[in-house]
Amino acid sequence: MPRKPELLIPASSLEVLKVACAFGADAVYIGGDAYGLRAKAKNFSHDDMAEGIRYAHSKGVKVHVTVNILAHNYDLEGIREYIRELRELGPDAFIIADPGVFEIAKEEAPEIERHISTQANNTNYATCNFWYRQGAQRVVMARELSVEEIKEVRTNTDPGLQIETFIHGAMCMSYSGRCMLSNFMTGRDANRGECTHPCRWKYALVEEKRPGEYMPVFENERGTYIFNSKDLCMIDHIPDLVEAGIDSFKIEGRMKTALYVATVARTYRHAIDDYFENRDKYLKNLPLYHERISECTFREFTTGFFYGKPGPDDHVYDNDDYNVKYIYLGMCEGTENGRVMTTQKNKYCVGDTIEVMKPDGSNIEVTVKGIRAEDGTEQDSAPHPQQKLTIDIGYLPEKYDILRKKNPETGE
Repeated sequence: MPRKPELLIPASSLEVLKVACAFGADAVYIGGDAYGLRAKAKNFSHDDMAEGIRYAHSKGVKVHVTVNILAHNYDLEGIREYIRELRELGPDAFIIADPGVFEIAKEEAPEIERHISTQANNTNYATCNFWYRQGAQRVVMARELSVEEIKEVRTNTDPGLQIETFIHGAMCMSYSGRCMLSNFMTGRDANRGECTHPCRWKYALVEEKRPGEYMPVFENERGTYIFNSKDLCMIDHIPDLVEAGIDSFKIEGRMKTALYVATVARTYRHAIDDYFENRDKYLKNLPLYHERISECTFREFTTGFFYGKPGPDDHVYDNDDYNVKYIYLGMCEGTENGRVMTTQKNKYCVGDTIEVMKPDGSNIEVTVKGIRAEDGTEQDSAPHPQQKLTIDIGYLPEKYDILRKKNPETGE
């Protein structure tokens, strides 16, 4: 059997990085305050990045840092200094799209691996061989490739070159993320990390001689979400991905919550491990994986380009709503005098039934018996975002276990 692929998980903050480590990541990818393509994510300060790298390494988890903007002249000196600073922190890899940035990283931090971002449009084995000759250790394949095309890349590249592929998360409707909508409509450049996701907005047609008359493109009188792709999910197809020779399974979501990261990491961790333990065990557990992966926010699922060009069924035309089965309440930051220390993420009340979500796959149902503020004041509810609390749930979770509750709007 081929070697077990790396499970590469996104982390938007130090808190989420630690959750990813607890819930099964082999590696995490993060962004700093600049030069990455998720400027609207929380991202990491210098100190948080230093702590995150130390923490991940203590758990045997690698850290990849995004430096994947398409740089302008005025970016270059700042990027050079940024690479020097990152070198001192000791990440395992840089994720780079721009050849100029690649050269700077090679000069300033030659001992740190250089991975070629999907933003570089890596669609063929000749491109992969080019980057390998330049000193890249890994290429992130374009999302527009099929399983068969990835197999062909693997067959025609040096075994020393690693192949990384997105297998889960939001899909960009534009070719390899090369989109000008955000820049044109809001002045925020998607290729410099500031995408406002206008592909998720509602649209209607206007005929030039009928200004003010908005005609629906499809579905109904409110307009249509004609660019709104379903989310990628390959949990059913682990065998095909492994047999294609993919070295790293990458999850999209550097702007997602700790609940999302924990849910996706836990599900893919178990699926990968089950498959490598026993293929029949993996196949038997497919219904469980389906149930678990749908517990995080998603927009319906598609297999993207893996089995051919997406068609009409791979888009959502009538809304941009997420399916939300669970609400993130916080995580266990530790325990004290029989109570759980946590930071409020969404409101809950004394008497609520909530769940403790654990990395081993179990979900422990508990009742909130008490809520206490930092000053010792008892509260009937936790309505204030980011409030530090200790709560009594009659159970002591492990650090980084997730606290969640079922979304009452789903009727579950």
